[in-house]
Amino acid sequence: MAAHNDSGRLAEQEVAKWLESKGYTLLETNYRYQHAEIDLIMTHQGLLIFIEVKFRTGTGFGYAEEFVHATKKRLLVKAADQYIYQKDWHRDIRFDIVGVCQDSKGTLHFRQFEDAFY
Repeated sequence: MAAHNDSGRLAEQEVAKWLESKGYTLLETNYRYQHAEIDLIMTHQGLLIFIEVKFRTGTGFGYAEEFVHATKKRLLVKAADQYIYQKDWHRDIRFDIVGVCQDSKGTLHFRQFEDAFY
């Protein structure tokens, strides 16, 4: 696996831990449907939350969350629709983006954007 894939998976694991420390419950990681993948599926305060994690080693080319484009959003919604159908979910949902940036000392910093799109 390429180094950037390893970094992305590590970032997803760290985001899951960070959100769990805030009271979220992890249901799924890397849920796939056709060509779409949802990084994390969690619940929090009665909501089903689909989370896209974006990792960057710096902000020179922009913030991580700026790299979730319209095509990616459409794929996420498509996969989420399938997950909702499979689980027969009838309550509210939300789409979040968590940007992860690593500083020069290797420390990870998280920025969560709740209800980022639909």
